[in-house]
Amino acid sequence: MTSTDVDVNGPEPDLQRVMGPKLLLLFIVGDILGAGIYAVTGEMALEVGGIVWVPFVVAFAVATLTALSYLELVTKFPQAAGAALYTHKAFGIHFVTFLVAFAVICSGITSASTAANLLGTNLLTGLDGLGVGGIDPDSSTAITGVAMGFMVLLALINLRGVGESVKFNVFLTLVEMLALVIVIVIGFVVISRGDGDLGRMVVFESGSERGLFLAVTVATAIAFFAMVGFEDSVNMVEETKDPERIFPRVMLTGLGIAVLFYVLVSISVVAVIPEGEIEKVIADEGKVLLNVVRTGAPGLPIDDVFPFLTVIAVANTALINMLMASRLLYGLANQDVLPRSLGKVLPGRRTPWVGILFSTVLALGLIVAVTFLADTSVISALSGTTALLLLCVFAVVNIACVVLRREPSGAFSAPTWAPYVGAVACLFFVGPWARDRDDWIQYQVAGGLVLLGIVLWAATWATNRGVRAKKTGFRDIEHLED
Repeated sequence: MTSTDVDVNGPEPDLQRVMGPKLLLLFIVGDILGAGIYAVTGEMALEVGGIVWVPFVVAFAVATLTALSYLELVTKFPQAAGAALYTHKAFGIHFVTFLVAFAVICSGITSASTAANLLGTNLLTGLDGLGVGGIDPDSSTAITGVAMGFMVLLALINLRGVGESVKFNVFLTLVEMLALVIVIVIGFVVISRGDGDLGRMVVFESGSERGLFLAVTVATAIAFFAMVGFEDSVNMVEETKDPERIFPRVMLTGLGIAVLFYVLVSISVVAVIPEGEIEKVIADEGKVLLNVVRTGAPGLPIDDVFPFLTVIAVANTALINMLMASRLLYGLANQDVLPRSLGKVLPGRRTPWVGILFSTVLALGLIVAVTFLADTSVISALSGTTALLLLCVFAVVNIACVVLRREPSGAFSAPTWAPYVGAVACLFFVGPWARDRDDWIQYQVAGGLVLLGIVLWAATWATNRGVRAKKTGFRDIEHLED
């Protein structure tokens, strides 16, 4: 940033440090375990059959490599802007910094929008099971209405304050873990009574004509939506107590807990869903784990309760992603990558209210656009776009980690080889060979968002140029270097 920049309105108040190691761990675990496993497990099983746990493990390995780079960087630069800050520190190119920042913001919003649609699907299914209402649980209009109402509710919770939001996250995380424990227990009960075949765990069955390697590649790209979330935590660093010390241990622990849950849930899905019926389950989108409960424990009251547990689980993902997006907007505004107005903080609540409003409006627009304009599954399009955007960001972060090793080291250093392997792996899973033919909509949505980002960057650059010229008195803006 230029040394001549002056905040004419006075400094905004700092964010409040309310997160200790326990709250941070629940934040990370809750974000990773949220909507992802409900949204993509069935689609992955269609690709690879009984070895559905393998893509989860591969995605976890690549995510961990990137997490090591994040940890090296967050302990070196403990500021809220995350990947965008690391990109700016490494390359110093305003345009590249903005695109990375915008990609992260969009990934959070597409993830939250996916969760909101899943919430609408499961809430209406639960109400229909109880005989409430008369609303078609498969109506796209009804699901969209619920999703949009939920996003507005999240904005109000977010405005209330990060302390309240994170405490709410604790409750949501515990409930979503309970929901997954129910699925795991049902699966192992089915296995123990001899109705489940563990031998299917090593059987490759693909609903496409792809061989083992390509099928696992496609399924791993899908699984990335379930493995993301750990990167959101770095954007909460300014609200974390002693982040340089607690981040490495907490982030790696959270990743380990998440992959353990995913593998156990995958075993339950394979054990409970009868062989040859996976395609039928996939058609009932967003309800794969609900089908496991209904098939493995028919007639039990949990059948009626589980959809509402699912609602709470996916709500957690949306809350955390909208927290991340608003805090990232705040951080970027303070770095002059975005207009300073986006960094406005409520004096009493100390929450970034303009960032919350801006991210909520973007989420509402995305939900409406994809629902009514795209001829594809909303959940598949949005979850895939989230993974695609973040894989690109992860590749940049890994490269930035290598470049920034010229700077003094922080409290954590990744293995020398880790960021190199992480960058190559992330770029590999971005390619078209990691997508089904029907998934090209993900490139279109991501491309449209990037194009929007370029337009916004141009407007921001022009605005900042005029402001800086007035502050410095320089007539030639080229004399001002970031």
